Amino acid sequence: MNKTVSDQAIHLDLIAKSRGIAAAEAYFMSLPESSKNHLTYGALLNCYCKDLMTEKAQALFEKMKELNLELSSMPYNSLMTLYLKNGLPQMVPPFIQEMKAGDIMPDTYTYNVWMRALAAVNDISGVERVIDEMKRDGRVAGDWTTYSNLASIYADAKLFDKAETALKELESKNACKEISAYQFLITLYGRTGNLLEVYRVWRSLKLAFPKTANISYLNMIQVLVNLNDLPGAEKCFREWSSGCSTYDIRVANVLIGAYLKEDSYKKADNLKYQSQKRGTKPNAKTWELFLDYYLKKEILNQLGDGGKWVPSNAVVEKLLQHFEDKKDVDGAEGFLEVLKKSKDELGSDVLESLIRIYAAAGKKSPIMRAAD
Repeated sequence: MNKTVSDQAIHLDLIAKSRGIAAAEAYFMSLPESSKNHLTYGALLNCYCKDLMTEKAQALFEKMKELNLELSSMPYNSLMTLYLKNGLPQMVPPFIQEMKAGDIMPDTYTYNVWMRALAAVNDISGVERVIDEMKRDGRVAGDWTTYSNLASIYADAKLFDKAETALKELESKNACKEISAYQFLITLYGRTGNLLEVYRVWRSLKLAFPKTANISYLNMIQVLVNLNDLPGAEKCFREWSSGCSTYDIRVANVLIGAYLKEDSYKKADNLKYQSQKRGTKPNAKTWELFLDYYLKKEILNQLGDGGKWVPSNAVVEKLLQHFEDKKDVDGAEGFLEVLKKSKDELGSDVLESLIRIYAAAGKKSPIMRAAD
């Protein structure tokens, strides 16, 4: 069949996903000049943005403007998302201004990414101005993503009353009643600390979906644990365990982690045993939870009576790798204090590992700060 230019743009995107950017570029170059319009250029631009290829994306966008191609909000949305993912939210407002200057109509996605960029620099009043502008414009209606973003932004800023107002607006727009929407509401109400609303939405979820999925129980139990409602989490777990068709170790892991955190080792070990009786093997997360518990207990036991714990190099290496994988800066710093007490001098390998841990967590290490 003869592909339309729209077909070719879709084809290019699929090639990038299945064979990589180089193959997509080769396909683009093979297209006749008549097919190289805003659709195919836009598809290639989006591929660059998804792969976080900033220089290529920006260069291609400039070429699109030089060729006077028809520009919509889509290429701008792709570039703004790219810069946001690269930790450069300050690059988003100039694109918004460029769109306004070119009379390019923003869509819902434009407003959503603009909100996230302003939230990333803690400009909450700016986020509210975006919502007001969108409402005044009238051409774009706020959707589920808009108000879930707004609620999440308020929750991050600990503006819980405003977050709950946004959640009520969100619920009024949830016409489709998908299970993921209920789960998202439970998570966000949990972040505001409102246990009553968490249970209200949970009851609504179970009424709408009587055969409640494992993933919904996993989400609910995690929220209850985060809110320190351990009795509620245990009750929810028993309900799930008695009626589930497939025993999911991930659900058990949430409760195991909660037990270990409060030093209830016997409860955690018993739950692991009961899970095994149900025919489910502990997974890597299960063992990781117990490993964390044992390590903390061992260090406390060694140091509690004035003892001096001198870990072997192999143990040090494994622990540092563990902290790096988890991006656990606090754990690494605590372990560093233990090492300082047990070793006269820290090797360069330890310092290099610490720098990597900070980098993985997106933070600057004390070593680099001292260098600055």
